Amino acid sequence: MMGVLDELRELSAAEEFFACLDVPYDPKVVHVARLHILRRMGEYLAADHLDDLDDEVAREACRTHLAQAYEDFTRSSPLEQRVFKVLKQAAGGPKPKSKPFVALNTLTGRASQ
Repeated sequence: MMGVLDELRELSAAEEFFACLDVPYDPKVVHVARLHILRRMGEYLAADHLDDLDDEVAREACRTHLAQAYEDFTRSSPLEQRVFKVLKQAAGGPKPKSKPFVALNTLTGRASQ
């Protein structure tokens, strides 16, 4: 018998998650923030220990987490929520250090003309 977590592992499109868990959604919101919503849902799920729960209880927890993740992105934008590293860096988080510039003529010992 396939449990809810097994079912979710088989899905790929965000709309499939909403249909599987019977969570209503606005296609316009999902179109813009689909990856962000699923990433946030994953963060919520990671904080739970669903493997030890009865399947119906686990399904309800998944439904709640998806609805909450969706709600996060109806109240604010993906840029404001910053679930991905690149968006966190764009907000002033730690950025990769730039490599120092070394002019080619300093390596060859020839002065520029």
